[in-house]
Amino acid sequence: MLKSSLFRVGLAALTTMALVGCGSDSPSTEQSETASTPEATAATFYLSAIPDEKITDQKAKFDKLAEYLTAELGTTTEFVFSKDYADSVTKFKNGEVQLVWFGGLSGVQARMAVEGSRAIAQGKADPKYKSYIIANKATGLEPSAEFPLAIKDMTFTFGSPGSTSGRLMPTYFIMQNNGGVNPDDWFATKPGFQMSGGHVATANAVADATYQVGAVNYKTYDSLVAEDPKIAENTVKIWTTPFYADYNFTIHPEVETVFGEGFIGKVQAALIAAPEGSDALKAINRESIISAKNEDFDGIKATAIEMGLIEG
Repeated sequence: MLKSSLFRVGLAALTTMALVGCGSDSPSTEQSETASTPEATAATFYLSAIPDEKITDQKAKFDKLAEYLTAELGTTTEFVFSKDYADSVTKFKNGEVQLVWFGGLSGVQARMAVEGSRAIAQGKADPKYKSYIIANKATGLEPSAEFPLAIKDMTFTFGSPGSTSGRLMPTYFIMQNNGGVNPDDWFATKPGFQMSGGHVATANAVADATYQVGAVNYKTYDSLVAEDPKIAENTVKIWTTPFYADYNFTIHPEVETVFGEGFIGKVQAALIAAPEGSDALKAINRESIISAKNEDFDGIKATAIEMGLIEG
């Protein structure tokens, strides 16, 4: 479980951002004070994302999104990888990155850490997202509309501890269907986590029978089944959760100082305008992008508070 204390950061963190170790390329206080000057326009806009897949694969895809944003915004945009979910939140909190493709939970954590930060865009599919419970075919489990109570006696893995679709919501729905018992206490063997590699790692762990059953987001799993024979031949989707809101682009309020008033609106418009089927959209595995606002993820926030993952 992520320690909620990592995210109890107030306005002080925002006002001292220029003093935090952000690297020599991060916007300085002097740049912020001269945002309207030609020198300020040379500042780099930093993009990151939660690591849902191998870092090398993710960087190649998000570099394309960075290229698209550079062309649309007239501001150099660079992708910065985050080693895990907590790292993506920390980088955002420290001002090392200004735009991040977060999951529902990590987005909530980031916005709680940085006052004034905003969710501005999401995939068209994200207001109605879902997770799968998948199993190794050797278990003999079959797809069912009913929650598979038989998994209680099997080895089970979540994704990252900070994942909405790989941990938070699967935990919530497991508890809804087992009488409210925490998975740590309900499963015969305490569940594991995939600390790197995201949902791809979860699918591979189940395919390799490292774990018999696991929780994975539907977008990643459907893509893997279509592209990876090992996943298709060795795993089966046995249950689908109800819908919930998930992924989103969240932007740091400091961009209005560094890049000029109205920059948030420009970024939001550029994201929404990304053409269907473009390399920019392949980065997030979405067909199109729509607008988002912080309130869209109140349900995720309430669930995380209820489960003790964050403090209200």
